[in-house]
Amino acid sequence: MNKEVIKSINPANDEEIKSYPVMNDQEISKIISLSNDDYLNWKETDFSERSIRMKRAGQILRKNKEALGKLMTIEMGKPILQSESEIEKCAWVCDYFAENAEKFLEDEIIVTDASKSFVTYKPLGVVLAVMPWNFPFWQVFRFAAPNLMAGNAGVLKHSSNVTGCALAIEDIFREAGFPENIFRTLVIPSQRIKGVIQNKNIKAVTITGSVAAGKSVAALAGEVLKKTVLELGGSDPYLVLEDANLEQAAGTCVTSRLINGGQSCIAAKRFIIVEEVYKEFEGIFIQKMKNKKMGDPLDTANDLGPQARTDLRNELHEQVQRSINQGAKLLLGGFIPDMKGAYYPPTILAEIKPGMPAYDEELFGPVAALIKVKNEEEGIRIANDSEFGLGAAVFTSDLKRGEKIAKEKINSGSCFVNDFVKSDPRLPFGGIKESGYGRELSSFGIKEFMNIKTVYLK
Repeated sequence: MNKEVIKSINPANDEEIKSYPVMNDQEISKIISLSNDDYLNWKETDFSERSIRMKRAGQILRKNKEALGKLMTIEMGKPILQSESEIEKCAWVCDYFAENAEKFLEDEIIVTDASKSFVTYKPLGVVLAVMPWNFPFWQVFRFAAPNLMAGNAGVLKHSSNVTGCALAIEDIFREAGFPENIFRTLVIPSQRIKGVIQNKNIKAVTITGSVAAGKSVAALAGEVLKKTVLELGGSDPYLVLEDANLEQAAGTCVTSRLINGGQSCIAAKRFIIVEEVYKEFEGIFIQKMKNKKMGDPLDTANDLGPQARTDLRNELHEQVQRSINQGAKLLLGGFIPDMKGAYYPPTILAEIKPGMPAYDEELFGPVAALIKVKNEEEGIRIANDSEFGLGAAVFTSDLKRGEKIAKEKINSGSCFVNDFVKSDPRLPFGGIKESGYGRELSSFGIKEFMNIKTVYLK
């Protein structure tokens, strides 16, 4: 009888890269048990010992940047320079938490009527990470670096199409000198997640993915009372006001829309422009999108590679077509190219209205939705008229105005002024509404999977 396998397909040419045997229930159970065993020892190590290993992981990443970047590009299609940049960012997050975890998790003295009372942070155990394919290394390292530094262990269920990346990450931590099973990869399909969550040695779950996947994981974890952190979809609004530097705003908006092939939860998706500058912005935006070159992601001359999978490309095109059928105006792109691979060109839709996929849904690819509004007030209303609440941006030459809108008016987990939304190890990252809950990164993220424990002496 043939063993079930997971296949990795190169989206640039539809060719199989490699197949991986799927783990059975006994193998899964053994891995989780071994991870828990290593956790029981790892949680007793001091921060200096953890830091040495985490710094070494960063060094390994930098040393192998080209090879790891190529693996990422071949498995999910992002342009090679973006892949290599992602590896550098992973090394940064390793260094950041190696240097700051101890400070973030120091005991906090609280003055009460006790002789002494304080809050201390203790690791929970083995944390399951369910991760997506769009940033195959970064999504994992932004979970793993703080959690391993905090004393937890990690078990990864990665997207099937980036299994090579998942196993490479496991190898990196092992090569860096971490305990052999403190970070492990499970090679399993999504249908097997329930049994993993129910395993007694899994203490919490984090997922980055679609809203549907997040709700499913949260429900399964809720049945066994295990904490979750969810970073889900987004339909980030970028509000362009009448006093914005339009050349700079349009360039930033195009970058955010096309980075990673447009396949990012925090990519700009809805561009809301006040009518006073709409026509001028539209012209600049179209030209900048036209100038982007699509092709082989291993060729550094190209700005845009294929989408990660053909089925995802086809779903995106179907959303574009439905929007056009409902009255959206196609300004650029909007077709499936006559070429091998999961390619989709830079696409612009205008005259977007509620009820259209381009207005209501997340378009996970290089498709921009332009929305004209009368003024700032209407722009803010439309920006907030979404089930999502991950990131947002505002473009204005008046920084006080921008700060007020970002701080008080836009409903999202983050809002940037005159720049595109990006994750940063120093800042908390996450969303509200159907974009999820909980935070990753920074001092906030490292505490998500800790027992925040009160100690009281009298």
